[in-house]
Amino acid sequence: MKKIVVCADDYNISSGVSKAIRDLIAMGRLNATSVMTIFPGLDEEAKALANTPSPNPVQIGLHLTLSGGFTPLASPPTATTDGMLPPFAALFSPLARLKVSREAVALEIEAQIKAFERAFGRAPDYVDGHQHCHLAPAIRKVFVETVARLTPKAWVRQCAPAQKLALLTADNKTRVIGALSIALARLAKRAGLPVNPSFSGAYDFGGKDKFEELFPRFVGELTDRGVVMVHPGFVDDVLRSRDTLVDRREEERSLLASEKFHAALKDAEATLA
Repeated sequence: MKKIVVCADDYNISSGVSKAIRDLIAMGRLNATSVMTIFPGLDEEAKALANTPSPNPVQIGLHLTLSGGFTPLASPPTATTDGMLPPFAALFSPLARLKVSREAVALEIEAQIKAFERAFGRAPDYVDGHQHCHLAPAIRKVFVETVARLTPKAWVRQCAPAQKLALLTADNKTRVIGALSIALARLAKRAGLPVNPSFSGAYDFGGKDKFEELFPRFVGELTDRGVVMVHPGFVDDVLRSRDTLVDRREEERSLLASEKFHAALKDAEATLA
C-alpha cells in the first residue's frame, strides 16, 4: 500500500476556495494544502485552517506567488509599469534571465515566507509555486537558495513523474513542467532540500477530459510519497476576479468529496500518507 499526498493548491485565493479545502481536510480527502500569503484575510484563514480537525496529519505549505498581476508583498521580480507581479509568460520568457531581478525575487520569497510564519506561528512544511513559478529557469536557483536559507527543514515540490521516460509520451503541460523539474530537483538536493519522488495532477483545464476520469490515473501514476496536485473550490466573485481557473474547481471538489475518491485510492492500492 503506497502512501501518497493529495495536495490542494491556492488556499486563501478566495474564501470559497479556502472553505472547500477545509471541508475536504475534515473529510479526510486531503492531507496537504498550499497557502497563498499575498492576499488579505490571511490571518483569519490561517486560524480557520489550523482549527480544522482531520483524521490524517495535514501538511501546510507556502504557495509562492511570483506572477499573476497581483500586488507583491515586497517588490516585483521584473519591471512592470503598475508595480504588480508580472504575467506568467514573463517569468518563463527566453529573455527572463536578462529582465528578472534575482534580488527582487529573493526579497519577495522572503516576504511571503515571513507572512506565512506570522500567520501560522511556524515555518511552512514545504514550498511550491503558483503557476509553477518556482520552476522558471530564470529564478529556480534563487528560489532554492532562499528557501534553503530561510526554511531549511522544508521540502520543495518538483513536478516530474518517478520515471522520467514517461515524459516522452505525456501531454505538453506535463512534459514542460516535468522537464523543468529535473533541474530544480538537482539544485534542491545539492542545497539539502528534499523533494517529492513523483508528481501528477497536471492537465488542460480548458480541455474536455472529466476530472473523475483523470483522478484515478493521477493516483495510479504516483509512487510511494508522491504528490497529486488538485484545485478544489467553491466559486465566488473574488475567485473570478483573481483567477481564470474557476468552474473546474467545483468539478474537482465534487469528485474529491464523493465515494469515487475512495474507489480511486483503493484501485491504486494507495492511502493518504
